[in-house]
Amino acid sequence: MATITFEHVTKRFDDSVAVNDLSIDVADGEFLVLVGPSGCGKTTALRMLAGLEEISDGRILIGDRVVNNVAPGARNVAMVFQSYALYPHMTVYDNLAFSLKNFNVPKAEIDRRVREAGQTLELTEYLKRKPKQLSGGQRQRVALGRAIVREPSAFLMDEPLSNLDAALRVQTRAEILKLQKRLATTTIYVTHDQVEALSLADRLAVMRDGRIVQCDAPLRVYEHPVSTFVGGFIGNPPMNFLPVTIETADGRPRARVGGHAFPAPEELSARAGRPLLAGIRGENVAPSPGQVAGAVPGRVQVVEPLGSHVLVTVTIEGTEFKVVAPTDFAAETGAELWLRPDPAKVRWFDPDTKQEVQAARDPAGSHS
Repeated sequence: MATITFEHVTKRFDDSVAVNDLSIDVADGEFLVLVGPSGCGKTTALRMLAGLEEISDGRILIGDRVVNNVAPGARNVAMVFQSYALYPHMTVYDNLAFSLKNFNVPKAEIDRRVREAGQTLELTEYLKRKPKQLSGGQRQRVALGRAIVREPSAFLMDEPLSNLDAALRVQTRAEILKLQKRLATTTIYVTHDQVEALSLADRLAVMRDGRIVQCDAPLRVYEHPVSTFVGGFIGNPPMNFLPVTIETADGRPRARVGGHAFPAPEELSARAGRPLLAGIRGENVAPSPGQVAGAVPGRVQVVEPLGSHVLVTVTIEGTEFKVVAPTDFAAETGAELWLRPDPAKVRWFDPDTKQEVQAARDPAGSHS
């Protein structure tokens, strides 16, 4: 196990910058997830750490060792890719043992590690089979096992579940999490799937345009996004952003939408008369078919029953708004629906910079 450090790391490809001045420390045994849209630089960062891409500027350290010019095989990290990349002519046992044989590990030690990995990943009964005789989930477990047997300082995982069907992804995701906690090996996991990111990470780093825009515990990123980009990317459905104007009534600030308003925090009194974006999660709204205090009206556009809840799409003064309602909530397309946000859950953003304007988070939280 080891710590991992990126110090002002940049990667350029001709005229484009894939990773831009990336700095982050990963603790020994931590499970860090890099998440972001395609092209944000997350896979490039992982490949630089593995030694598969050269670094344009900065330093990468594994433990206290700078590895910029260290060959990939000498970095003592194990990478699991999106594709299983198993040798089709070899048995599961031989696939697991292959890298150890290349490093001239003694035969008895190879056998011990392979059988331990097989037991850990519930592959013991498949050790004599070839990859074509395995399911997709079993093949992915073999790919994980090939990383485990090396007993590396760190696991590097590049979207390892994206080739699996939905049910298998959920199952394998849980297996990866249990495995990492049991082995306590430093892990950096790359994904564009924010559900994977939220469920797996000890700490979540959201990337955009080669930079980390927020890094914190998953729940804090979800509840306290530092920008509309983070709020809109993390969460399903994404955070709603409702244009409002701050006003004061009876000495108290309110957020006005059309002819109605809902409470705003005292800290926004100084912004009276100015526009803001109210960031509101769909589950932090109480929908009602009739008018209630502190609510704003909208018109129902789409009703989607999703089993555990109903997703209702509403338009409020021309802005689309997603509401998560209980399964027994009755809503009809075209009907008026009043929405009352939970004031404690609303986040506030500048409409020009798209950055959070009110620091309503615990000072102990860390942000990058």
